[in-house]
Amino acid sequence: MSDWIEIVPVIDLSVIGLCRKPYHNHPKGCPNLNRRGTCPPKAKPLDTIIDLSKPIYAIYNKFDFGSHVEKMKNKFPDWSEFQLRCVLYWQGTARKQLKEKVATFKKEFPKHLILFSAEANGANWTETMKNVGITLEWPPKKWAYQIALAGERIQKDF
Repeated sequence: MSDWIEIVPVIDLSVIGLCRKPYHNHPKGCPNLNRRGTCPPKAKPLDTIIDLSKPIYAIYNKFDFGSHVEKMKNKFPDWSEFQLRCVLYWQGTARKQLKEKVATFKKEFPKHLILFSAEANGANWTETMKNVGITLEWPPKKWAYQIALAGERIQKDF
């Protein structure tokens, strides 16, 4: 089975607002907001950068989050539930796995633009993946997915 699947992205610009949603130790939302060019408000809407008339792909990594939490629970029995699930202890590994899958994809589709944070461009991953039979858990319990979007750039006529 491949680590990518052709999709029709569900574009919903309201998902950009998730970047502003407060979470643990980040009362103003994501610290990359207003800083990175790939983050709001600098990120452009998906339909202005990707040619939606051509095939678009979700490249994904399915990380066994449930097993990770159990392993951490056995290793650190006094830790709180927040500590056991903390992104610091699993997200780097999962992102590395996704980048390896993207590198494999790029060998087959070298000209495709890869967006690692397509939510910032208005891609609703929950609905998009549901349409291809993959249910994302929020918050993750058993599986955590990291997803990159790949598509052809819109050609500008200048």
